[in-house]
Amino acid sequence: MLLCLLLEAKKKKAASTAGAAPSFDIGKYMKKLTSFLARNFFQIKFFALVIAFLINFMLLFYKVSQIESDEEGAEDDGMGDIAAELADDEPTEEAGDPGEDAEDDGGEEEDPEEYIHVEQQFWYLERCINILGMIHCLFSLCMLIAYYNLKIPLAIFKREKQVSRKMEFDGIYIAEQPEDDDLNGHWDKMVISAKSFPVNYWDKFVKKRVREKYSETFEFDALSEILGMDKSAIPADPSSETGIIATLKNVDWRYQTWQIGVTVTDSTFLYLIFYFVFSVLGNFNYFFFAAHLIDVAIGVPALRIILQAITYNGKELVLTVGLLSIVCYIYTVLAFNFFREFYVAEGEEGEDPDQKCHDVFTCFVFHLYQGVRAGGGIGDVIEPPDGADNEYVRILFDFSFFLFITLILLAIIQGFIIDAFGALRDQLQGVEDELAGNCFICSISSDYLDQIPHGFDTHVQKEHNLANYLFFLMYLINKDESDYTGQETFVWNMYQERCWDFFPAGDCFRKQYESELGGGGG
Repeated sequence: MLLCLLLEAKKKKAASTAGAAPSFDIGKYMKKLTSFLARNFFQIKFFALVIAFLINFMLLFYKVSQIESDEEGAEDDGMGDIAAELADDEPTEEAGDPGEDAEDDGGEEEDPEEYIHVEQQFWYLERCINILGMIHCLFSLCMLIAYYNLKIPLAIFKREKQVSRKMEFDGIYIAEQPEDDDLNGHWDKMVISAKSFPVNYWDKFVKKRVREKYSETFEFDALSEILGMDKSAIPADPSSETGIIATLKNVDWRYQTWQIGVTVTDSTFLYLIFYFVFSVLGNFNYFFFAAHLIDVAIGVPALRIILQAITYNGKELVLTVGLLSIVCYIYTVLAFNFFREFYVAEGEEGEDPDQKCHDVFTCFVFHLYQGVRAGGGIGDVIEPPDGADNEYVRILFDFSFFLFITLILLAIIQGFIIDAFGALRDQLQGVEDELAGNCFICSISSDYLDQIPHGFDTHVQKEHNLANYLFFLMYLINKDESDYTGQETFVWNMYQERCWDFFPAGDCFRKQYESELGGGGG
């Protein structure tokens, strides 16, 4: 009897389970999608660049044509000379002055309208660009989502680690404050008092250690307020409120705001936002896709160093350009007061002369646009001083402009870029030479280790593999301190003090047993 009841209950349960509608977990599939995009970020970026090249290649077949006027269309239709008929209808009083009519006609004459199109034989190019443009827009959005899930957590982790170490080892925000021009430092000051900080950084007890380290110098309550920690050792009771309002209260808005600031100030993330915006605009005007070709310089390391050279000394460049503008303004004032007559270009017959320095703003723009670009300075683009009363003063004016602006300031700007390019190239080459010629762990040169065949390669791959050291540190970070061995405790204490003496600098097993191995490093 009992067995029959159990079988019947099992059948009812199976029937109810079969009749229930299958559940669809959107969050699960969204997580899988974002993970897929993050894993294939660089492949998506490559395909987007290929599509941008294809679109810009097709744009080479576009041209500009003029729209035919209505009069021409009427004449072509055999309707006669409409202009002649209109002329017959004009009053005789206006016809008596043909010169005035010619001027009026010339003044009212408008340029013919133009439109951009492709030849009829290549009609399919526009449809191909439409399809490729939509695909490129989709890829750009996927790149933005992929980077946000792939790199933004890493950027936040690095920022949290940087802030935590500055507090612990340098006393930033505790014993001293960041510099006035350190915008990131002042922004990070907001997050150290957030309740949930740090989130991604593995060292969750950094605030506690900072308070213990500086407790003898500063008051306990003041440190707790700066770090956003409870002054009491007994944690507060969790709130029993429920609902949307309680959820909003539990959100650490200070940390979320800081996280948004870190995200939107990430240079690559900003670049991808503009990349996506230009891709959307490209579907309305195809020529916006030309901006995506700059991604070649961003993606290729050998070309990226050229762009970095421009921004490497960014502050100095901006200040130098500002000084250049000031000097140009000084020359503008001198030209406006003493040399206006040399900035007048005679126009065609019947036209007013072109005056470039009878207005201070126009004169300043003229000096910036024409004078700075001229190879010989402002003297190349204005009237010569031959026979003028102030000829020698004007010669001194031209020569000093050429000396201070063309030879000195422009050369300084070029020197900043060239020096930055050389420094970045030497730095990159130095890192490559160091890794290729010395062991990263022990700094022993390849000349010593290569005294036996493939000695250096075997050493860096098996004996002193950098990945093994990183794995060991992560193993210590995730392991309970109470389970450490003696050696692990020694390494962990040195790591906590940021002392790297446990690395075998200048030493290895092969060097220790050199005499037993027969000398000569073998």
